[in-house]
Amino acid sequence: MWGRLAFAFAVFVIVSPAALVFLWMLSLAVKTEVENIAYPPIFIPQTPTLDNFVEVFRASPFARYTLNSVVVTGCATLLAIVVGVPAGYGIAKAKATKLAVTVLIARITPGLSYLIPLFIMFQWLGLTGTLVPLVITHLVITVPVVIWIMIGFFESLPKDLEEAAFIDGASLWQAFLYIALPLARPGITVATVLSFIFSWNNFIFGVVLAGRETRTLPVAVYNVLTFEQISWGPLAAAALIVTLPVLILTIVLQREIVAGLTAGGVKGG
Repeated sequence: MWGRLAFAFAVFVIVSPAALVFLWMLSLAVKTEVENIAYPPIFIPQTPTLDNFVEVFRASPFARYTLNSVVVTGCATLLAIVVGVPAGYGIAKAKATKLAVTVLIARITPGLSYLIPLFIMFQWLGLTGTLVPLVITHLVITVPVVIWIMIGFFESLPKDLEEAAFIDGASLWQAFLYIALPLARPGITVATVLSFIFSWNNFIFGVVLAGRETRTLPVAVYNVLTFEQISWGPLAAAALIVTLPVLILTIVLQREIVAGLTAGGVKGG
């Protein structure tokens, strides 16, 4: 009993700051500006309003930025699955531990370390101001995530099925396509979701490489801040719009995400 109480208390201590911040952001988004700057602070609005959400779309091309985020994240996730799933299978079959670690290092290396050379290269190619540089740079995030997760899933698959296929004359590519790939479908789902989340939330590549017309949502939220004043209501509403897709995905697929992270972290490499 004491163990359960201690566990519940630990969960409360860890989760409560994040939950409080989210609820405070929600409160700011549905209050008027007068209530947002009132002292003492007002947490529950007297007359909830959606005007802040309307203001976000009225004051800036937020719909275009949303479309940019969808295109960049969608392309980066799709390409990462196409490249990363076969790569994960090859690394798992070859037991290439050093290569798996190299992939992980590519994921955890700060983006600033290679952002400037990439910016110069895109400028030389005349691609700045388009969505292409954003898609390419987001692959640096999504491909390692997919590879690392898929390594764990492919290593956990039963070897008997593939060995039977090889005895029947199947090649390695055929064993991958017709045996391993259908069995690894849950892993592909998890890799897709995590790639989407990491790409959707990325800020640093967008703020450096995107132009006025190609901004993604995290950069658009940053630009709601002005030097003259801060409108807390529209800022919180914009942040809530960016957060909502990721939050819904995380809640709906929480079990699959935990399973994917566990498989990739324990079995991968």
